[in-house]
Amino acid sequence: MAVIDLSLCIDTNTVEPIPVRVERVSHAAGADILGKPIGIGHESFPDGMGLSLETVTLTTHTGTHVDAPIHYGPLCEGRPARTIGELPLDWFYADGVLIDCDDDPERGAITIPEIAGVLDRAAYALKPRDIVLIKTNGDRLYGTPEYFTRFRGVSLESTRWLLDQGIKIIGVDTFGFDPPFNTILKKYQDTRNPGALWPAHIHGRTKEYCQIERLANLSQLKRPCGFKVCCFPINVEGCGGGWSRVVAIVED
Repeated sequence: MAVIDLSLCIDTNTVEPIPVRVERVSHAAGADILGKPIGIGHESFPDGMGLSLETVTLTTHTGTHVDAPIHYGPLCEGRPARTIGELPLDWFYADGVLIDCDDDPERGAITIPEIAGVLDRAAYALKPRDIVLIKTNGDRLYGTPEYFTRFRGVSLESTRWLLDQGIKIIGVDTFGFDPPFNTILKKYQDTRNPGALWPAHIHGRTKEYCQIERLANLSQLKRPCGFKVCCFPINVEGCGGGWSRVVAIVED
């Protein structure tokens, strides 16, 4: 059995729209904190050291993470949209399906024929609750400014089609699920059509589903199906997203 890490490492040295901050308490300083209630310092601890600690400041959408329905809007399917901690855990461990797509951003958003073509060649029919992972090699740009601006995104039509097959979790190896922000905003400027603004995300107000954004290492999956995906999100009270150490489990 192989376990393949499909997650990014959260790194303070990597360019992020909202920078990650890590404040570290050393082993010696940790000992001073632990011993303070009885008036002892690190000198009293074995090797002069206690326990270290980190305080991390980041958004719930930094690194590899799962978007919850409430991220898309306050209502979903006419009911209050669910937060990350309210979703069924069995959504997040299921059979995986890899959709290997062309990585040229000039082709635009991922289309239904592309997805259907991959499934046809694999002789695989989607079933409800499969976890669909869309590979465009967007993670190769991680750590560069282009990571945020050069990727394909998933079209509204493709999103709607996948959800109609009973899919609840769709993952991408790019910064965002929709096309890049600059592409979306230019389309709105040209058309003044509100439907151009983050359409796949906003479809989550109509149909309940989750996106996994910022996956990595999908190229290590050598088959389109026949593996499990585990992507349990961290339960952050009342939030629209949670970090996840996403892995693929491939049996021999």
